Amino acid sequence: MGLILKILIPLLGLLLAYYFYSAPEDFNEEMLRGKRVIVTGASTGIGEQMAYHLARMEAHLLLTARTEAKLQKVVKRCLELGAASARYVSGSMEDTKFPNVVVKEAENTWGGLDMLILNHIGYSYFNYFDGDVGHIRKILETNFLSYVAMTVSALPMLKESNGSIVVLSSMAGRIGSPFIAPYSSTKFALEGFFSSLRQEFIIEKVNVSITVCVLGYIDTENAMRAVSHVVRHKPAPKEECALEIIKSGALRQRELYYPRHTMGKMLLLHTIAPDFLDSLIRDNYKVENVKRP
Repeated sequence: MGLILKILIPLLGLLLAYYFYSAPEDFNEEMLRGKRVIVTGASTGIGEQMAYHLARMEAHLLLTARTEAKLQKVVKRCLELGAASARYVSGSMEDTKFPNVVVKEAENTWGGLDMLILNHIGYSYFNYFDGDVGHIRKILETNFLSYVAMTVSALPMLKESNGSIVVLSSMAGRIGSPFIAPYSSTKFALEGFFSSLRQEFIIEKVNVSITVCVLGYIDTENAMRAVSHVVRHKPAPKEECALEIIKSGALRQRELYYPRHTMGKMLLLHTIAPDFLDSLIRDNYKVENVKRP
């Protein structure tokens, strides 16, 4: 009986999570029309695709990334797709002042903000951890502390609009995997901070939603370049992933798991058979293709 309960209770939890956290069919693109949205990391990958979806939904867009030339192309395409407006601010989130610069641009342009989508990441190697503590400090600045800084800067406007914060995390922030220790540490930090902040919002009756998006292997250019020669399973499409993220944020959901079925199986195994899951994760890598630095 004890073993049955040990299996059924986590399974029930996952079924409930699937029901409550996956975007239902009542999403309507009208929800985003005229909304003022910041998207970080918007020059490539999931961020770029989110910008295009939001443009089709006639949102006002402020896009950020490091590379100005790429941002210019994305903004041009967004305007062609029907964005209510589209502009960009280029810069690096390694600069501790940049998050505030981006939010100030939104305030000066729109006088308010409805949705903050935090998607950017800094470079981190895919390899055995080499003991470089300095690298972890650097990537924490981009992947974690800048998220906190942007949230703090944007919060007054989001409180005024009863807005939404959408945080792109990863299964690497829930379950440890080899070869990504620095990256994984930043995602665990995001999960802890925003989950705690959500609790405080509820206590203080702050009507700002926080959606944490727990993503698996997606076919972005950066991911494919970094791990396609090592990972055995196929990635999920970034276009669909981007749309699911937007839906979840618009519907003010607590969490999104994508791809759902893969994430659900992993979370269940993590609860009832963590060592077995770890062995499956290791088996998914072509370890012989990972060369020590």
